[in-house]
Amino acid sequence: MRSYEVAVVGAGLAGLYAAWALKASGVDALVIEARERIGGRVFSADASGNSSEDGFDLGPSWYWPQMQPAMADLVAEFDLQSFVQHSEGEVVFERSPSQRPQRFPAMMQEPPSMRLAGGTAAAVRALARELSPDSILLRTKVKGMTLMSAGVRLTVENASGEQDIIDAGHVIAALPPRLIEATITFSPAQEGATAGRWRDTPTWMAPHAKFFAIYDRPFWRAAGLSGTAQSIAGPMAEIHDATTASGRAALFGFIGVGAEQRAAVSEETLKIACLVQLERLFGPAARSPVATLLKDWAVDPLTATSTDLVAAGHPVVRDDAWVTGGWDGRLSLAGSETSPTEPGYLSGAVTAAQRAVSQYLSKQGAR
Repeated sequence: MRSYEVAVVGAGLAGLYAAWALKASGVDALVIEARERIGGRVFSADASGNSSEDGFDLGPSWYWPQMQPAMADLVAEFDLQSFVQHSEGEVVFERSPSQRPQRFPAMMQEPPSMRLAGGTAAAVRALARELSPDSILLRTKVKGMTLMSAGVRLTVENASGEQDIIDAGHVIAALPPRLIEATITFSPAQEGATAGRWRDTPTWMAPHAKFFAIYDRPFWRAAGLSGTAQSIAGPMAEIHDATTASGRAALFGFIGVGAEQRAAVSEETLKIACLVQLERLFGPAARSPVATLLKDWAVDPLTATSTDLVAAGHPVVRDDAWVTGGWDGRLSLAGSETSPTEPGYLSGAVTAAQRAVSQYLSKQGAR
C-alpha cells in the first residue's frame, strides 16, 4: 500500500498541470493514468499513428491567446513555440457531390487560431518534464474510491488485471465528469444530484472523429486554396490545413457522420469516402496521400461512454458544486468540462486544474 498527499487521476493536460502546480507548492502527488501514454485527449501522432514530437493533432488543435489567457500563460511559462493556423487562399464550399464545389475568398479570422510547434502534445510534454518519472503511473485504471477518515482509498488495476490499493489525503479527478460517473465506483456513493450532473455533462471530443490525409507537399496552396472547406455532402463537414510547423503537409477534417453511423461501416470504407471527398474539393492530387489517419474518439473507452453516442454537445459553464456531501473536501474535479471558463477547451483544462489546486491548498491552510 502506497500513500500520497494527493492522487491526481488522469495524465491529460489538466492532470499534469495540477501535478506541476502541486509540486511547485511542495505537495507530494501521484498521477494515475489508464493509458500507456500521457496526454489524454491531447494526442499528436506521426503518419503511423504513434505519439510524436512533430505530430498531427488527433485531438484538440487550436487555442486563442486573446480569449484564452490561461493557455496563453502556459505557452509563455514553458517558452513553447506557436504559429498561426494557415488560412491564406480561397475557401471551398460543397453543397452536394453532384454539384461543382465553389471557391470563395477567405475571410481573415480575428483573433487567429494558434497551434503549437510539435503539436498540442508539446504542452503536456513540457509539464511532464517538470515531474519526477516515478510520479506518473501509466496503464493503471482507478476502479473505485472509498472515503476514509484520513482521506481516500483508491482501488486501482494494472494492465494485467491485478489490483492494488493507493491511499491519498485528497484526490483531484482530472477526467471528464461523465467518464468518472460511468467507470469509478464510490463508497459512499455520490449524492444523486451530483452523479446526475456528472452524467449529464457532455464530454468534448467524445462523439467526434478526425480524418487526416498526409502528403509530400501542400499542393492546395499552389492552387490558391487555403485548405479550408465546408461541406454539406460529407462525410467530412469541416476541413482545414493541418501542415505542421516543420512543413509536414496534411489536410484534416471533422467527420460529419454520427458515431452510430460510423460504427456501421469499416474504417477503410470511411477513409476511402474521405479521400473521394478531398478529390472533389481539392483535385486529383488529394486522392493519393502518403498516409492517412483516422481517430474516432467515440470508440475510445478511456474518452467516451455509451451516453456520448446519443447525448453529444459542448459542455457549458455551471455554477452549482461539482462535489457535494461527504466527498466535499476530499475530492475535486479538474476535467476541462468543469472549468468556469472555456469548458471543454485546452484553456478550460488549465483553468480547471488551477481551481482544483487552489481549493486544495486553501483547505490545507485552513486546517
